[in-house]
Amino acid sequence: MDLHTVPTHPVRPATSRDVPSSVRTLTRAFAHYPFTLHTVAADDHEDRIRRLQHLFLERVGMAYGRVWVTAGGEEADGGGEADGGGDAVAVAVWTTPERDPSPAFAEVLPLVAELAGDRAPAFEAAERALEPHRPREPAWFLATVGVDPAHQGKGLGGAVLAPGLAAADRAGHPVYLETATERNVRFYERLGFRVTAEVRLPDDGPRTWCLRRGPGAP
Repeated sequence: MDLHTVPTHPVRPATSRDVPSSVRTLTRAFAHYPFTLHTVAADDHEDRIRRLQHLFLERVGMAYGRVWVTAGGEEADGGGEADGGGDAVAVAVWTTPERDPSPAFAEVLPLVAELAGDRAPAFEAAERALEPHRPREPAWFLATVGVDPAHQGKGLGGAVLAPGLAAADRAGHPVYLETATERNVRFYERLGFRVTAEVRLPDDGPRTWCLRRGPGAP
């Protein structure tokens, strides 16, 4: 899919002021996601997801990578946004080859294991299963992306991803991501991604697809 055909919504780089609303969006988006249901303990599940998303957003994406959020207008009656895409109701968090995020991952992984609770072994097994399929060359990695469920179906996912895809294209780097829903696979394929692996996670985990998009993919 040509990026010029992605529905237009205002999108801007995130700032520290966007952290609370971005975490709220990502928590809602991942509350019932197959991968996190499999790898994060059921007790206090939503709060665990919130704290995990906060970690990756603030300590990884904003410190070492790039983060974009939707930039909405004035709130409409009923609590919605007038343009259908309010501030940070869609969020995309990337790591990039420009700055090695390894120190951040080394710092947060023990905290991730703690937040995973009794599902920590499942998380570690999932990481081992996916690692061989991750790119060895410099690449943009989509660490997390989410659209608030109340705002899905409005083109916000494609819009919030577009700046990262364009930046990766300009730099000549491929883009890589993983998803655990077939619906997401179809969405990413429309943006030029191709499936490179389909992995059944250990311990009766969900199918997880690895996808890659080459520089300048249509």
